[in-house]
Amino acid sequence: MDPQPLIDQLTALVPGVQLSASPSADTDVTPALWVSAAHIVPVCLALRDTPGLEFLAFSNLTAVDHHPKRAPRFDVVYHIVSPHRRTRLRLKVQLGLDEPIASVTSVWAGAGWCEREVYDLFGIVFDGHDDLRRLMMTEDWVGHPLRKDYPVQVRKDAQTYMPLQITAEEFRANMERDRYSRTRPK
Repeated sequence: MDPQPLIDQLTALVPGVQLSASPSADTDVTPALWVSAAHIVPVCLALRDTPGLEFLAFSNLTAVDHHPKRAPRFDVVYHIVSPHRRTRLRLKVQLGLDEPIASVTSVWAGAGWCEREVYDLFGIVFDGHDDLRRLMMTEDWVGHPLRKDYPVQVRKDAQTYMPLQITAEEFRANMERDRYSRTRPK
């Protein structure tokens, strides 16, 4: 799917927005658009409420921590679906460290749990979220475990195992013992 007509339509609907296509391996199936953090809610509203677009279903939200020294550090990725158009769309927003983004729970209520998960695991704050607390980790957990600079807690050498080797006679004896234990009255 060519994202340019969608970019043109959204540019006309949302004043001041700057959108661009995001290159991806599967853009022919699922197009992706870069959106500024300041315009994420107006763009989502336009995608949901515009006749002919009708991206009514929120599918998923995730984040990517590229590197602590990269600016902007994070990509927040929204996955939405338009049953009307029978198409999916990804919206991508770049964020710096400690830079909040507006919650889209006012657009799709189902985004609430995903925003909590991203907050918990990456530390990205969603302004306007009414219940932004840990979801995956315990409340007393320190840090955000999916960040690239999160310290590894356990140092352990890899272990290898050899498969259990038994003889044919041992196998038959085990089978007989199991058969006897299942048929024995209790």
